[in-house]
Amino acid sequence: MYTWTPTEDYVEHANVTRLARAHGLGSIAELRKASVADIGWYWDAVVQDLGLPFSKAYDQVVDLSRGIEYPDWFVGGELNIAEACLDRWVEAAPDRTAVVHEAEDGRVRSLTFHELGAEVARVAAGLRELGIGRGDAVGLFLPMIPEAVVACYAVARLGAVLVPLFSGFAPGAIAARLRDADAKAVIVADGTVRRRREVAMKPLLDAALRSCPSVRHVVVAGESGWTGLPDGEPVAAEPMAATGTLLLAYTSGTTGKPKGAVHTHAGFLVKTASEVAYSFDVGADGVFCWITDMGWIMGPLSIFGTHANGATLVLYEGSPDVPDLDRLWRLVERHRVTMLGVSPTLIRTLRTSSPASFDLSSVHTLGSTGEPWDPDSYEWLAVEVFGGRVPIINFSGGTEVGGSFLAPYPVEPIRSCSLGGPSLGMDVDVVDDAGHPVRGEVGELVCRQPWPAMTRGVWKDDERYREAYWSTFPGMWRHGDHALVDADGQWFLRGRSDDVMNIAGKRLAPAEVEAVLTAHPAVAEAAAVGVPDPKKGETVWAFWVPRAGAAEDVSAELRDLVAAEVGKPFAPSLVRRVTQLPKTRSAKILRRAVRAAALGQDPGDLSGAENPEALEGIRAAVADA
Repeated sequence: MYTWTPTEDYVEHANVTRLARAHGLGSIAELRKASVADIGWYWDAVVQDLGLPFSKAYDQVVDLSRGIEYPDWFVGGELNIAEACLDRWVEAAPDRTAVVHEAEDGRVRSLTFHELGAEVARVAAGLRELGIGRGDAVGLFLPMIPEAVVACYAVARLGAVLVPLFSGFAPGAIAARLRDADAKAVIVADGTVRRRREVAMKPLLDAALRSCPSVRHVVVAGESGWTGLPDGEPVAAEPMAATGTLLLAYTSGTTGKPKGAVHTHAGFLVKTASEVAYSFDVGADGVFCWITDMGWIMGPLSIFGTHANGATLVLYEGSPDVPDLDRLWRLVERHRVTMLGVSPTLIRTLRTSSPASFDLSSVHTLGSTGEPWDPDSYEWLAVEVFGGRVPIINFSGGTEVGGSFLAPYPVEPIRSCSLGGPSLGMDVDVVDDAGHPVRGEVGELVCRQPWPAMTRGVWKDDERYREAYWSTFPGMWRHGDHALVDADGQWFLRGRSDDVMNIAGKRLAPAEVEAVLTAHPAVAEAAAVGVPDPKKGETVWAFWVPRAGAAEDVSAELRDLVAAEVGKPFAPSLVRRVTQLPKTRSAKILRRAVRAAALGQDPGDLSGAENPEALEGIRAAVADA
């Protein structure tokens, strides 16, 4: 099994090494320990090390007088994230490239920090002329284009609240979020292109606004200009308390209305800046690219985290495997990307591509989040594509976390598919049903202390916030993930708590079955779900998508492989070949929807699904059983 082993030169020049040595700490293990022994010391050290500019210094790093559920961070301080991430570089490095955008058809646009600052100032002035100000919610229904970056900073500059919306949402999902946020305005694109197909966005918003009475203004943003935006007088950045609301990050949820996780100017800045600097080892000379969408937390994280460190952000608009499977490698070569963020599903799709034909020497780190890896795909990327010379920073957190709970660091050995260990400043643990720490077995992932980007609550629903995260284990944040810490201290996720199957009293993570299935040369991707069984309580059903050119149905063979690799009690009672699996835009397989379709049930909220039509194939495959 492959293990990343950093070179002496890699360790010597890493940002996280600089931080550790500044405080007399000789290893990442010592820094991890110190970062949770005194969280106030650690997060203050991050601010100082990265030079994050507070317009008014804070008096206290963290105040827990209201309880762990309601921490106040950087007490007495003031900071506007637009000043901290943009204005400082407009002054210090105006000609440095801030944003590069590439469309699916290969067209490229770019903005220097000076150009980005001028555009932000113009849009902020226009929004103020429309009456947008402190505390007003503004929806952003935009693809990954430069105007999305401009909009983020312009809204934040005014002290208004960002409401990013997934670019693939249907009108109902858009409306639900805009209503919940009481949005006053929306910035939208006419459309985008995905898989060589024009995808209209403005008509979807128009349909949504029929049930959104709070929205008074719509601004259409694009390469040709900003329609509906008046001219206005220049405005200074609004002075914001460190705990001032920056954005509402909505999660789809499996039941009920979407949850709006509340993030703040200082908290979100400090956490995302530290992720980009220490986990991904990006500095001012870096070029950061994550294949994602503005509507997911990785969109805002990419923007603010990259620019907090003065680096260049590359945006890709479209499908990363269109017009051909080499598209991603071409993107990296063309823009000299140093940090590339991908998903395991995307890499499984690209395993028949030709990365050796491209110059990928600029890549210094790889990022991954959202789902577990299978060893074959992980090692293909790490060893065959990159020759074992760069680490895969497989990190896990989420919308409500504002970053990662778990992450390896490039200065330490990283075993194949591992999440390394706790992220710096994150006092995470794995516990059993009684809340006691466990090792060597699957348990619940929890966090024992707060962190700056921890959501300040669910928007307008404190009861839901307390129920979702604090009700299972008093005094500990329960994240809803199952995790495992092995004998070597390496951390692995085993799926969401509601994904994990209970087969005759034994818990089995879908990832364990899926790793076996995707190791077969005929299988491109797979999903395993638990369904009711009168004898075992639950049994496994598996669905797989063939690789290009794989004509034979190997379902019976796959069942035998799972029996051999995982154990006969866990062999799927049903294995079916399908043409596609339902996924989010960030390529995460929606197991919940797969299970519902397989059982003929309502799959619930599919607003985040890129291809909900895949469920018909699941239903048909089960009907043919």
